[in-house]
Amino acid sequence: MKDFLILKILDRFKFLFNKLNIDYPVFRKILQVKLIMDGRRVPTMLGNTRKRETQNKNYFLSSLWFYSLFGFMMIVPFVFIINNMLAQMSIIFAMLLFLQTSTVIADFSSVVLDIRDKTIISSKPVDSKTLTVAKFFHIFHFLFLLTLALTGPGIIAIFLKYLVLEGFIYSLLFTFLFIGEIILLNLFIIVLTTLIYLIILKIYSGEKLKDIINYVQILMVITITVGYQLLARMFQTNIQITEKWYTYFIVPVWFGAPFEIFFQDNKSIFVLVLSVLALLIPIIAFVIYLKLIPTFEDSLLKLNEVKDVEKYRDKKWHVYKLFIRDKEERSFYKFSTEMMKSERDFKLKVYPSLGFSIIFPFIFLFQVGFNINHIWDILFYFEGTKLHLYIYFCAFMLPSAVMMLKFSKYYKGSWIYKVSPVKNFSAINKGVLKAFIMRLLLPIYLVECFIFILLFNITIIPDLIVVFITMLIFVVICFKILGHSLPFSEPFENANKSQGMVVILLMVIIGFFALIHFLFTLFNIGIYIYLVILLFINAFTWKQSF
Repeated sequence: MKDFLILKILDRFKFLFNKLNIDYPVFRKILQVKLIMDGRRVPTMLGNTRKRETQNKNYFLSSLWFYSLFGFMMIVPFVFIINNMLAQMSIIFAMLLFLQTSTVIADFSSVVLDIRDKTIISSKPVDSKTLTVAKFFHIFHFLFLLTLALTGPGIIAIFLKYLVLEGFIYSLLFTFLFIGEIILLNLFIIVLTTLIYLIILKIYSGEKLKDIINYVQILMVITITVGYQLLARMFQTNIQITEKWYTYFIVPVWFGAPFEIFFQDNKSIFVLVLSVLALLIPIIAFVIYLKLIPTFEDSLLKLNEVKDVEKYRDKKWHVYKLFIRDKEERSFYKFSTEMMKSERDFKLKVYPSLGFSIIFPFIFLFQVGFNINHIWDILFYFEGTKLHLYIYFCAFMLPSAVMMLKFSKYYKGSWIYKVSPVKNFSAINKGVLKAFIMRLLLPIYLVECFIFILLFNITIIPDLIVVFITMLIFVVICFKILGHSLPFSEPFENANKSQGMVVILLMVIIGFFALIHFLFTLFNIGIYIYLVILLFINAFTWKQSF
């Protein structure tokens, strides 16, 4: 099996493990297998990339460059732009706290919540102490590499900045303090994530925990993708952190306070208390964590519980019955709805795209800037402009979302299509597209419309209806161009194969629809004429395309 650098380093301290009564050969073998399995798992940040054919590729190590790049983007600018040291370091530690916590939850839950150790290894003649130490070093190895990748650019930037401004000794001490606090922050993150898992497992079932982890993964993908857009709007050189009662509960400010004491000679009670919290809370929390390990390990057994499958009961009346008359189409509508609701891998692939659909219109809309004195002044701020047509940006992510409808983790079950007594196979595709629209697209679009009405007034409602009818047509266009595979019938590994140019073409098409919409708004009743035209096109498209 492949050897790892950490194993070669630990080999030099083999005598320490023997003195602690740890079976080192067994410990080494367990850790080696765990590290090999880590390399085969594709991180959330790279979740949309296509898997390589080679079996020797370590996906986690390959993703570290991306974490370094993101650490550079999110941390280094604050090192040079913000002048106030307390605010500067508090923001940097806030970034690190979010990035590391979300990454641990999203990508390393399989390690923290690994119950195979109990069921497989514990049943063998392996000492529990040896197994616990192996699991600890596994987590430590992951956090060390993750922290090094995220904070490496920041550490270098801090050292170089104060080397130029204050000299070598000052720069070295500042860097050492920064590294020391990163270690304390990692202790806090380990305890924080474990306590979150423990509380959830005490209150809910193991299935609920898996759902929450899935939503954290989705939130992480969305946040990282649009974070750089919001970051540029946060840059201010005069940011200050003042003493308020709630400041004592803001964790990143704890870690920013020691820099005020040692390098700004600020020894106020406010800063001293925050510094004490930065030192004591992680240590106390880690001691509590060690005491809770047995309870946590026992709680993990809930992950083995199989959720009782509720018998599906179709309501006598449901809104979908108004626009789906065909019984076969209704059946596949209900089937697709359940698949979209229950399959976690599908949600992880599709929900980020839908999240971008919500965010993108506002990113471009707010490029025009604001000049308001009160938060309520934002209501109807853009009234009388044509900027509401930016809502078309929410359709830019529809091609990737529609494309994912043909993929599933359970694609091998697609044989059911061939044995089912389906007379008209077009009912399958129409059912899944209508389920996608009702289950995913419509709720998001209604939220978007509500916010746009607050910004532009109710006079844009006809335009919003036109945009929705356009998206109904666009969904069918995306489905026809991106392929005719039956829904949920292909593995996720086949996603994104030679589809890049096709997706760009579809984005051009939706841009063309937006241009036509704009032209019809240039004369009085133009929007209503365009609405009638679109209704006919929509009816024709849905009838003839299948």
